[in-house]
Amino acid sequence: VQLQASGGGLVQAGGSLRLSCAASGRTFSSYAMGWFRQAPGKDRESVAVISWSGGSTYYADSVKGRFTISRDNAKNTVYLQMNSLKPEDTAVYYCAARQTYLGGSFLLSQIGAFGSWGQGTQVTVSS
Repeated sequence: VQLQASGGGLVQAGGSLRLSCAASGRTFSSYAMGWFRQAPGKDRESVAVISWSGGSTYYADSVKGRFTISRDNAKNTVYLQMNSLKPEDTAVYYCAARQTYLGGSFLLSQIGAFGSWGQGTQVTVSS
C-alpha cells in the first residue's frame, strides 16, 4: 500500500490541525494504521494507532485527550485530528500501515512492524 500524508502546517499553541493520509490499493481495510512523529534530534515515536476496522484506537500518553485518530475505509483514508496543540508537538508526522487484523496497545510500541510509510508532513506549533 502506498501512503500520502497531508494537512501539516504552522499553528499557534492551542490551535488545531487535521492530518489526512490517503492510501492506494484495494486492501486498505486489512491494515492497522498509525500516525508517528519525529522531532529534530529525537527518535521517531508513536502517536496513535487505529485497528483495521476502526473499532479500536490507541494513543500515546502525551496526546491522549487532545488527538483523535479515525479512518474511512470507503475512502482509503486515515485522519489525525489534533487539538490543543503544544510547541512540543512540533515534528514531522508520518502515517504508516501494518497488515494485521490484530488489535491491542502493543501496536503503539511495534513501530518496526509497520511496513509501509508515507512521506511525512511538517507540523509546527508556535508558542
